[in-house]
Amino acid sequence: MTDSTDAPKVLVRTEGALGRLTLNRPRAINALDQDMISLLTAALDAWRHDTDVQIVMIDGAGERGMCAGGDIRALHSQIVAGRTDETIDFFRAEYALDAMIAEYPKPVVAIADGITMGGGIGLAGHAAIRVVTERSTLAMPETRIGFTPDVGGTWLLGRAPGRFGEYFGLTGRTMNAADALYLGFADHFVPSERLDALRDALAHRADPTGPSEIVLLFDETPDPSHLPASRAWIDEAFSAPDVREIIARLRASGETDAADTADLLESLAPTGLAVTLDAVREAREMSGLRAALEGEYRRVLWFVHRHPDLVEGIRAQVVDKDRSPRWDPPTIDDLAPDAGADARAYVPERALF
Repeated sequence: MTDSTDAPKVLVRTEGALGRLTLNRPRAINALDQDMISLLTAALDAWRHDTDVQIVMIDGAGERGMCAGGDIRALHSQIVAGRTDETIDFFRAEYALDAMIAEYPKPVVAIADGITMGGGIGLAGHAAIRVVTERSTLAMPETRIGFTPDVGGTWLLGRAPGRFGEYFGLTGRTMNAADALYLGFADHFVPSERLDALRDALAHRADPTGPSEIVLLFDETPDPSHLPASRAWIDEAFSAPDVREIIARLRASGETDAADTADLLESLAPTGLAVTLDAVREAREMSGLRAALEGEYRRVLWFVHRHPDLVEGIRAQVVDKDRSPRWDPPTIDDLAPDAGADARAYVPERALF
């Protein structure tokens, strides 16, 4: 069962003072493709100077999630077929859209209800007002396919408390609503049953109250995150200078969760881990989102043009589904001392901005 080919991939409409953008590929958990990025960009451009639109909302159709990320199967096909110009066009358009949302002159409200990962974080994570629900599951899972976080994910990870940025960037593990609030990936918790009332209030408010104040009327406090209880061993391990030492510290900590994390890291692509560690730490020192996006763009195109692990990871997880990727190098012990340096230094033929 697939989404209707006749249905628009993005629903664009206005309701009162609210401009609504709804990703509309629910059976694909609203995974992003080039057409969707173009539709979102065009709508934001059109509303920029439209005085009737005072607030913009971005959400996703269906019950499963706002956006599961980009269409990685299409990405695999492009690279394998040598159509990397299409790949570059996609990433440039996607990152420009993420920057546009962050810099938009009107408040953008993002509803990260359900699964919101990868490219979905690019849409939701940089909005002015970021809402999660009890169904929210957020992640930057790129290392699971031998890749590295992008769409400004390194900018968000680099600003998480302590070393949680390195932890979530390298492991690709999920955050619930309380975690997302604690880590700075979200601003408000609104129960899913109240989302329709929130949308209506934003569209038809009868006073000049700003959108943040309106969202606060629906905001509740979720059960607290369990992450602070793990911060000591996470900070100790993930402050290590390289991936090999991170795993050694995890093994030495004596914590069951730390040992499980070491097992997970040893199952992932060594190069993706090294590049991600370097990227999060570089983004932590950067001046703004655009600089972080440029750093991600260099690394992403390095994987597209210079390194086989991205194609291999997608093949193993999504195409052949044999779950037996052949990484290069195969183990963390085989990593070069400064394994992230080549990706950091890569110079794309086409600038991002």
